[in-house]
Amino acid sequence: MTKLLTSIAIAALIGLAAGCANQGSTTNTKRGAVGGAAAGAILGGIIGHQSGRGLEGAAIGGAVGGAGGALVGSAEDEKATQEETGY
Repeated sequence: MTKLLTSIAIAALIGLAAGCANQGSTTNTKRGAVGGAAAGAILGGIIGHQSGRGLEGAAIGGAVGGAGGALVGSAEDEKATQEETGY
């Protein structure tokens, strides 16, 4: 259970850092976080179910997927901001 909480805390910190990296629009960051969390929870639940820990797998998958999606979305937002402003 400690590993689960540690993984969730790390994923949440990564997501927060990704959200703070961009000063402009965060539409892609939010969209990426939601999509990644949903996909991660589904895949994590399926994989976790195979080992008898479906809820833990879904929680970890959701956290990791959300953080990853937020990072990708943040990069897209940053790129869009650079294209709009020229820097």
